[in-house]
Amino acid sequence: MYDDLALFVNIVRHRGLGAAANQLNLPPATVTRRLAKLEDSLGCRLIHRSARRFELTTEGEAYFAAYADLLDQMETQSRRLSRDMHQLAGRLKVAAPTNLSQGILMDMWSAFLGTQPDIQLELVLSNHIHDLEAAQIDLAIRIGPLSDSQLTCKKLGVISCILVASPDYLSKRGTPETLEDLSGHQVIFSRLLTRWHLRQQDTGQQQIVHPTSRVVVDDMYMAVKLAADGHGLLMMPVSEGAEDMRRNRLRRILPDWQGPDREIHAVWPTGRLLTARARCFLDKMERYFSSQPILNGQIPALPD
Repeated sequence: MYDDLALFVNIVRHRGLGAAANQLNLPPATVTRRLAKLEDSLGCRLIHRSARRFELTTEGEAYFAAYADLLDQMETQSRRLSRDMHQLAGRLKVAAPTNLSQGILMDMWSAFLGTQPDIQLELVLSNHIHDLEAAQIDLAIRIGPLSDSQLTCKKLGVISCILVASPDYLSKRGTPETLEDLSGHQVIFSRLLTRWHLRQQDTGQQQIVHPTSRVVVDDMYMAVKLAADGHGLLMMPVSEGAEDMRRNRLRRILPDWQGPDREIHAVWPTGRLLTARARCFLDKMERYFSSQPILNGQIPALPD
C-alpha cells in the first residue's frame, strides 16, 4: 500500500495521471490501475475522472493532507539511513576485551583510525559481556564459547593457553616434569581459569587438574605480572604473556600439555544489517588477525 500511496501523492503533485506516469516512467494504464486499486482498498474515490481538469474528491483532499508530508518525511529518512549505511563516515561503536585490546590488538586500533579519518570510533573496553542492542554497540569482540543465539558471529582467530612460570621461581622451587608434580607448587589463578583442563599434544589425552591456589585474581594482566615476579605457576593465554616470554621473564613448563584453545569471534545482533563502517572494520580485523601468528594458535619459541 505504501507504493500506491506514493503514487497517489505524485499524481496530485503533478496534477494528473499522465504527468505522473511520465515522471515515474510508468505506462499510463499502470498508473490508472494502481490508483483504482488504492481507491478500492479505501472504499472511496480520491480523484474525479475528467479529461478537462484535475480535481480531488473531498476524501482525496483529506487523504493527501494526512499523508503527503508524512510520506516526504519517510522518504527523507530512508535516504538518510541508506546514506548512513553506505558511508565510511560517522560513529562506530565497538566493544572488546580490555587486556586483549590494550595488548596484541593495540596496533589494530591505531591502524584502523589512521586509514579511516572520517569514522568516529567509540571503543568500549571491558571484560564483561554487553547487551549489544541495549548498549547500541555495532560490533563486539568476544573470547571463548558463544552462548547467545541472538548473535551472528564471524570467527577471527584462536589463542593457545599454556603453563608458565618465571625462571626465578623455577630455580627456587624446581621445574615440574609431570602433572603430579604440580601439587607441590604455588599456583596463580585467574578467575577465567580456576581449573586446568589440560590436553596432551601428542596423544590427545585430557586431564582436569585442581591445584591449590596461592592467589586468585580477576584480571589476567595482573596474574601474568605476578607469575613474572616469581609468585607461582600460571596457565595463561599466549597473547597475555608473549612479551614476557620473549624477554625470558616467563618460561613454558610441561610443554607437552596445553590448556583449551580460546576462540575469538566478532559478533553483532542477528538480523541487523552492518553499516559500511562496521563492514570496513570487520574486514580490517580479519586481515589483522590473519597476520598475527599468536592470534592463530601459534606459541612463541623459547629463547636460547
